[in-house]
Amino acid sequence: MAVPGKKIAFYVLVVFVLYVIITDPAKAADYVQIGFEGISSAAKAVGHFMTWIADGAK
Repeated sequence: MAVPGKKIAFYVLVVFVLYVIITDPAKAADYVQIGFEGISSAAKAVGHFMTWIADGAK
């Protein structure tokens, strides 16, 4: 029985994340902060776009 590629990729990603957290927690925290900043920036951009649309795209 063959294991789907997505499942293998998921497990490899989990192992990599755990490895980074265990070997260098400070760097892992930096990665999480960068990720949340990216999500925050994207949410702000969507908010500005929706405001622009609501204002009549002026």
